[in-house]
Amino acid sequence: MKILSLLPIFGSGVTALLISVLPAGAQTTRPQDDPAYLKKAALKIDQHIASFYKKQGLSVPEVTDDATFLRRAFLVSIGRIPSAEEALAFLEIEDPDKREQLISYLLASPGYSSHMTNWAFDLLRVRDRVEGKPIDFEPYRNWVRTAIDNDMPWNEMTHQLLASAGDGWDPETAAVGYYTADRGMPLDNVANSMRVFLGSRMECAQCHDDPFGNQTERLDFYELAAFTNGQEPLRRDYMQELYDELNKGKEYATRKFSIAQLMYNKVYGLSLGGGGTGNIHLPEDYQYRGAMPGELVGARTPFGRQVRVSEKRPRDDARKMLAEWVTAKTGDQFSVVIANRMWRRVMGKGIYEPVDSYIPTEDSHYPELVTLVSNLMVEMGYDLRAFQHVLLLTRTFQFATNPNPSVVAGGDDFHGRKIERLSAEQIWDSLITLSDGDPDRKPRRGFDDRIKIDGKPVLVGQKTMTQLSKEVLALKSKKEVTEYYNHLVSLIEEGNPGDGNAGGNAMMSMMSGGELYDKDAMVRASELPSPAPPDHFLSTFGQSNREIVDADTREPNIGQVLSLMNGFVQDKLVNNPNAHLYQSLKDAKTDQDKIRRLYITILSRPPSQEEMGWMMDEVKTRGENGYHNIVAALVMSSEFLFLQ
Repeated sequence: MKILSLLPIFGSGVTALLISVLPAGAQTTRPQDDPAYLKKAALKIDQHIASFYKKQGLSVPEVTDDATFLRRAFLVSIGRIPSAEEALAFLEIEDPDKREQLISYLLASPGYSSHMTNWAFDLLRVRDRVEGKPIDFEPYRNWVRTAIDNDMPWNEMTHQLLASAGDGWDPETAAVGYYTADRGMPLDNVANSMRVFLGSRMECAQCHDDPFGNQTERLDFYELAAFTNGQEPLRRDYMQELYDELNKGKEYATRKFSIAQLMYNKVYGLSLGGGGTGNIHLPEDYQYRGAMPGELVGARTPFGRQVRVSEKRPRDDARKMLAEWVTAKTGDQFSVVIANRMWRRVMGKGIYEPVDSYIPTEDSHYPELVTLVSNLMVEMGYDLRAFQHVLLLTRTFQFATNPNPSVVAGGDDFHGRKIERLSAEQIWDSLITLSDGDPDRKPRRGFDDRIKIDGKPVLVGQKTMTQLSKEVLALKSKKEVTEYYNHLVSLIEEGNPGDGNAGGNAMMSMMSGGELYDKDAMVRASELPSPAPPDHFLSTFGQSNREIVDADTREPNIGQVLSLMNGFVQDKLVNNPNAHLYQSLKDAKTDQDKIRRLYITILSRPPSQEEMGWMMDEVKTRGENGYHNIVAALVMSSEFLFLQ
């Protein structure tokens, strides 16, 4: 690989990022660390696609031009358009390997982690707070983000989520947020798990047998739910009496009660005890043969290699049993589902759709291709970054856009990428790039583990939530809990809790390992509150509310038009002389050069001769204001808002 030839594009700071993608010689221990392996795997996929073309009588599509590939690669890999400098340099460089080099650079950049974080937050419904719950899920959010940053293999990440137990603030066990965020709704959690990890839609079986003949019975669902039954906070019963007394007495709505709430809700409430009992009582309205209403049944898996627990012998590790079944005992289902999710993420459409409804490989339109990508996912150790690297290296990814519908019902014909609207996060991150330049150079959002009472930090520099949680969960009796609570009250009252210049509403305050940004910060979507509030640009453009799986939408609405014409875009970009895209015009010598630069900066391509004529007329007529009008027109164009 001649990847270092791209150093002039991205600056000297790229060297460190490229270390992970350069060949490691004879010392490589994983196949995906070898660039030759990645290229060979990509070739195998292209050969399968070519075979499909032959069977379907389809011609081989043309490879797209550099400009389209550049924009596509950036948006798919790191979720934003290239900056002016990146686009200009790539388009002007003469190197036959530059596409391959660009992919390697993008996947080694922090932008990849940012973009994948948005995907993980949507899929796992990661929220800073859950409506109706007086706690925040900062440690769980941080756990998911860290797992993505560290390329935790998908099977390991899934196992840790499903088998999690312990302290919700401990970085090692904060995956318990997967369950505690759904506390009070354990059956919904089980249904979501089956949909997310195995592509099995069992949510209707909570209430009735499947009326469509898919053999999903209500009993199957409850036997599966038995694996996760028994989700109780760690040792919260030690504080229950104290909390109830404060809640009913004169201390209610006082600062002392707020401190009690801190311990009761934000420490105990984020913890998860036990490991799953493996048995569960059927609901009192159970109405099918084979079991009685209210009957105690043992855990049993509905397909794959059977795993079961006797209802008479409850366990304390059933969640772990479930995690092992999902990741290793369901045949190819687990690997096929995640491979197909990644395929849709890169190619724009799943090998089969919808991606959260598993189809047995032999029943799909492309059993050979499904088997290939499933085996590849396993062979690569469920490394999602490396798997996407292979897909991005394929000729299939480079085919020109195909505006026509697929010739295969329920699947793709792989005959060029289908046009799709950008996600809310892609639009936002691209606008931030136009406004402020490369957004990945800004500090990351840090892990906020400050102790807060009524929204204000206390004991700053003395104790963190991580430390507090560890101490509280180590208490072994009601007496110890009461003594600790009284000591904590004294400690906080003796300090100055109202001080600390870094209040909860500050736009940016230093955190451990980064910054804390509020909704108005000009940073990537992955750094903002999750999800953004209803009045935010991201919400307007369809960001998921993260209450249900994959709840984002890319449907247009009038609010989006108003935001582009009169709101955020006009304020932060079009009418902002300090915006990065205007700064990039400073070294342009002529009006033609400036217009060309704006096109490349916004659309990643130069204007056509006809477009140049139109824009020159605009500049001659309106002078400097003409450039503002050009920016507004290009940003509001379908070409900017869609991915080709």
